[in-house]
Amino acid sequence: MEIIYEDKDIIAINKPPGVSVTHDRGGSDSLTEILERKPGLETIRIIHRLDKDTSGIMIYAKNQETQTRYCGMFEESKVRKVYLAFVNGRPDTDHGEIEAPLMQNKRDALRMTVDFKKGKDAVTRWQVLADFGRISLIAARPLTSRTHQIRVHFSYAGFPLAIDPLYGDNEPIMLSSFKSDYRLGKFAEEKPLIERLTLCAYELEIENHHFVAPLEKKFKAAIKMLTKYNSRGQDAFTNKQIFEQILASQPLTLEI
Repeated sequence: MEIIYEDKDIIAINKPPGVSVTHDRGGSDSLTEILERKPGLETIRIIHRLDKDTSGIMIYAKNQETQTRYCGMFEESKVRKVYLAFVNGRPDTDHGEIEAPLMQNKRDALRMTVDFKKGKDAVTRWQVLADFGRISLIAARPLTSRTHQIRVHFSYAGFPLAIDPLYGDNEPIMLSSFKSDYRLGKFAEEKPLIERLTLCAYELEIENHHFVAPLEKKFKAAIKMLTKYNSRGQDAFTNKQIFEQILASQPLTLEI
């Protein structure tokens, strides 16, 4: 569990994929339970959440006062968040905004849906970072904090996450789909570049803090391999500087 920052009021960690923030229905330890075992973190308090299979930056409060203040900032959209996502296809423009209210799906409590009559306001800004062919890398800035917001908005807009069992496909990303001369040994089996939800919480700004989460190894490797073996190489990026910023875990130069 990588700790990115810690002071007397908060702790910022790089959440790995596959770990629930709170109670895990499968019986595995939650992220909060794991952290509570560390000396000095026995009473940490949740400020916000990430989906189980989403990796990236998360912050916890160490006291009630900080939790109350920071939760208020999230509710009032005073926090800047940047996510990275692999999506299927490519949007028609390089950046845009999705404004579509969300509510819980009446037929499936685990899913959210767009509903312009009863849904709560939800706004997501996005920018294409790279076009790898059938898959694109996109930066997303949710201006509101609704459950599954980016996942539902991107699906609604026609470019769902490349891997998303709830709102899109569940097929892993394979290098053989992009490398024309891909070959395996006689008894070898190809391993996926990535086989989990293709979403990462990359940046978070709150008060005077600006955190960047180094990418989980498979997510980072997928970006490197898709950049290397797509037909245009680094020219697949709309701005090559962003590719270097991602590899160095630096804040991104965005237009959104």
